[in-house]
Amino acid sequence: MILMRKKQRLFTLTMAFLLIAALFAGCSGKGLAQFSEPKKGQLIATFQVRDFGEIKVMLFPDQAPKGVENFTTLAKQGYYDGVTFHRVIDDFMIQGGDPEGTGAGGESIWGEGFGVEYDGSLRNFTGAIAYANAGPNSNGSQFFIVNAPAVSDEELELIPSYIKQQYGIDVDFPDEVKAKYKEVGGYPFLDGSYTVFGQVIEGLDVVKAIMQTEVQLNDWGTEESSPVEPVIIDSIVISEYEG
Repeated sequence: MILMRKKQRLFTLTMAFLLIAALFAGCSGKGLAQFSEPKKGQLIATFQVRDFGEIKVMLFPDQAPKGVENFTTLAKQGYYDGVTFHRVIDDFMIQGGDPEGTGAGGESIWGEGFGVEYDGSLRNFTGAIAYANAGPNSNGSQFFIVNAPAVSDEELELIPSYIKQQYGIDVDFPDEVKAKYKEVGGYPFLDGSYTVFGQVIEGLDVVKAIMQTEVQLNDWGTEESSPVEPVIIDSIVISEYEG
């Protein structure tokens, strides 16, 4: 009888341990939300880029509520129609959303900048869409889509200290996040300092094609990133995923 009770207790403890382990596994998987299948009703932004094609982006209002509200509202108002990808850097990102086309314009729906939304669950993997900013509380209308090479083990080891030194913040890199950066590429140096609010689910080839466009010195004379021929966003349509 005593032996039976010990076995039952051991079984109960084992099941409890497995349940806790499963819960923690679920929490760790949170960092890979960008690579999950879209759910019915999830917000999707469909870009029509003139002469290049279509880019579909899955949005994450739970993780970046202000960022998604701002972007979807501007898109529905037609704010981005006819606006360019004014900054294109191969093996890094394409940036757009500035009505002036210089990188100095644009504003949020509130008429003022807003802060970074970051909880570690969304990262600057290849295919991520995030807000461009110029420091604290400066998110406006400009955004960028990341497309960068695979990240090495050596870089991943150095990145947390780099972020701490540059931005004064601590950013954790769980094993699954490191593995994904090594697999799909991205720009982890930006983690923690920029609001990631979506992920490309179709049309990454379009992003790559835009990156191959010929560029020249920008208006500020600081880098060769301004497309010689304008890359124009004809429209961004917001819809719900139907499954």
